[in-house]
Amino acid sequence: MRDLVGHDQQPAAYLVYLYLYGQTARNKWRPISASLRTLADATGLSKSAVQSALENLRRRELIITTSDHATAVPRHRVLRHWRK
Repeated sequence: MRDLVGHDQQPAAYLVYLYLYGQTARNKWRPISASLRTLADATGLSKSAVQSALENLRRRELIITTSDHATAVPRHRVLRHWRK
């Protein structure tokens, strides 16, 4: 996590990851349905900041995002590599 804030200089990615992690933990580790607007409202970030944060988290393989079709609300699954 230190890499997200320090090396990548992406504190927004850290906030989004913490939010998704908390929601996923409350949902018994099932994927969370959340749009950009939902994540932006929950974290206090702009939609573009959330979008770039999600891209960074996917690139670092910390989350997996799936969607049924292009306009569906995406489902985000938090990956916990330390729990293998």
